[in-house]
Amino acid sequence: MNKEKEDFNRRDFISSAGGSLAAMAAMMQAMESRAQESEGKDSTRRTDDSTPPVKMGLIGYGPHGRDIAKNLAQLPSAPLVAISDNYGAMLRRSKREHPKSKGYENYQDLLKDENVEGVIVATAPHEHKQIVSEALKAGKHVYCEAPLGHTIEDARAIAKAAHANPKQNFQAGLHFRSEPQRHFMFPFMRAGAIGKAVHARTQWHKKTSWRRVSPNAAREKAINWRLNKEISPGLAGEIGMHQADLVNHLLKLTPVAVNGFGNTVQWRDGRKVPDTVNLVYEYENGFSLTQELTLSNSFDGEYEVMHGTNSAVMLRGSQAWMYKEADAPLIGWEVYARKMPHYGSPGVVLAAGATTLGKGGKKLYQESTYTQSPLFYSLEAFAYNSHQVKTAVEDFLNTFGEADPETLSEYLTDQLGATNSLLPAASYTDGYQANVIALKANEAVMTGKRVEIKPEDLTI
Repeated sequence: MNKEKEDFNRRDFISSAGGSLAAMAAMMQAMESRAQESEGKDSTRRTDDSTPPVKMGLIGYGPHGRDIAKNLAQLPSAPLVAISDNYGAMLRRSKREHPKSKGYENYQDLLKDENVEGVIVATAPHEHKQIVSEALKAGKHVYCEAPLGHTIEDARAIAKAAHANPKQNFQAGLHFRSEPQRHFMFPFMRAGAIGKAVHARTQWHKKTSWRRVSPNAAREKAINWRLNKEISPGLAGEIGMHQADLVNHLLKLTPVAVNGFGNTVQWRDGRKVPDTVNLVYEYENGFSLTQELTLSNSFDGEYEVMHGTNSAVMLRGSQAWMYKEADAPLIGWEVYARKMPHYGSPGVVLAAGATTLGKGGKKLYQESTYTQSPLFYSLEAFAYNSHQVKTAVEDFLNTFGEADPETLSEYLTDQLGATNSLLPAASYTDGYQANVIALKANEAVMTGKRVEIKPEDLTI
């Protein structure tokens, strides 16, 4: 098991008064300092060059596919050996940029390539179901970008296919589930660091049109699927889903309804998909989550803030801060922690991978070493976990022989999940539920009505 997955910054684990003993006990288990890193190790990764590689095939070489390919190039554990794109210009570009990778116009031919062990699906959501189903049948590990599908039916079909094929590792592309800073916050938040959760707010501002151009009319229509309201999950599905899933995951909450509205403010080019959206999620315990998403302005970028009765926590990029209330109980460690002025208040810096105290109590500080993008860490987890699943499946078959999917799935859960032998990543269940919640949010935006999110909707 990778040691760094268990390490948490000793000063960055706090709880409210009600859970302070549990939080402090958990913190004490993670007190080992990382002031001295092992020689030759790339500290921006959680795996090293000795990690067994899983050979990857990429389906879809559009802008996001190219971003995936660039990240894979930095991961020795995930060599890119094949690329497929049904548009000739993109396929030729892939061959220029990745000459060592085989090129396939038809993704089915890539799936027949025995050298490909894992497949990354980076096409439009409405194309995912067929590709994922065929990839699993071909015996490939599958990474499917989120949202899994453009409809609940497609997302459910993908989740069921992943469940029926436990020999293959399936990962949904919810990048924040794998990003070290946000994963570092998981036990911190679950221990009650902010007190009683009251409200959360997320923001994503980026001035960009979403419209793409092509000299080929049919191609231009195909690549602008985000602007086609019949198949687009909208800003709620393309962007808001990742932030909403993060809040729900960290606080262990599930919304029961969502309200939304949106308008085309900037890009009035005939599109029917709003470029500016506001969402309000409702929860049974009175908690609420608001989201503000726009393609019309870039000011203040993107972040997530969770407010509680004792403190608020803000996450922005690879950084996080805690802002305590004046009447919050004092645990002690925060007195010595590094603070950074932010919005007129001193925020306690929370950093995954940082160190504070060395031997003999000498004060040390080191910024978080995890500086790569969430996508990078998500792909790193996919490669590592695929190898772990492959090895565990081989051990099972050699020891017990063939078995039904349920038996094998239970074995893998016991051998890998229960022993923390996997890097954090989104499962097919995580991907499905986040997908459903996002599609309900998009429905609220497009109809202007309150939309309920029922338990049966979230059941595969």
